[in-house]
Amino acid sequence: MRFMNDWSAIAAAISQATGQTFVLSDYTSTSGGYINQTFRITGRDNRQFFLKLNEVQQYPLLLSEVAGLKAIAATNTLRVPRVFAHGKNDAYSFLVLEYLELQSYGNAKLLGEQLALMHRCTSARFGFKQDNHIGATTQLNAWTSNWITFFREYRLGFQLRLARQKNPGGKLLPLGEKLMESLPDFFIAYTPAPSLLHGDLWSGNHAYLPDGTPLIFDPAAYYGDRECDLAMTELFGGFSGKFYEAYREHFPLDPGYATRRDLYNLYHILNHANMFGGGYVQQSEQMMQKLLAA
Repeated sequence: MRFMNDWSAIAAAISQATGQTFVLSDYTSTSGGYINQTFRITGRDNRQFFLKLNEVQQYPLLLSEVAGLKAIAATNTLRVPRVFAHGKNDAYSFLVLEYLELQSYGNAKLLGEQLALMHRCTSARFGFKQDNHIGATTQLNAWTSNWITFFREYRLGFQLRLARQKNPGGKLLPLGEKLMESLPDFFIAYTPAPSLLHGDLWSGNHAYLPDGTPLIFDPAAYYGDRECDLAMTELFGGFSGKFYEAYREHFPLDPGYATRRDLYNLYHILNHANMFGGGYVQQSEQMMQKLLAA
């Protein structure tokens, strides 16, 4: 992306959002994933912001992140970065967030308590007010009254339709079709409520402020089964025992969670298979075989 010589749109947006003229004096590239370019930017008045940059056509991706951050912030439960400004010009799209000093360790117990509180924020239906993205992949969020229907059509079904285009051979698609038919078996005597979810809650999307306050960011938010968030925290690790103990104390889990955890994490592994291929395809097949056997 060759747009680093023109910061005028960003400076103007910050100035308008804050009511104080912002003049860029310095910027430093930061580690922010593979989707966006990220920077810490500093003004002449020493104010700092966190900036995400992307191609113009990726502006909807940034807008969907804004919607998720604002939805979570409105619950007054978990801390998220404040949104200052967003926009685009002919060269790039951008999102300006609060700049925060983050660390890997903090009050994990409070993280569990606050996530449980966020999950108690519910809706009448499953879905979200707009589609968003899981990684670089579109995530469909049409409002749906039935969770099994929603998960079949807009989570597993959508990923399997992508897989049909990218990985048409092998056992993936036949196994996927069998699993889709078997979905009701995972929800006998269990009817989830539409809880507000982060949607992409792996360890890289949470951190702590210097005073230990937990923070979550980069959401793919929607209203779904709260077990989806819990499942993803276990997919790649990085969450402490105190986090899980506090969550269960404030919002106990159904006994069937242990089985549905793999079902919900299959969605993310399928997404990785569609984005990166390789061993994720085989991992998806193995997960499906295990679920069907269960």
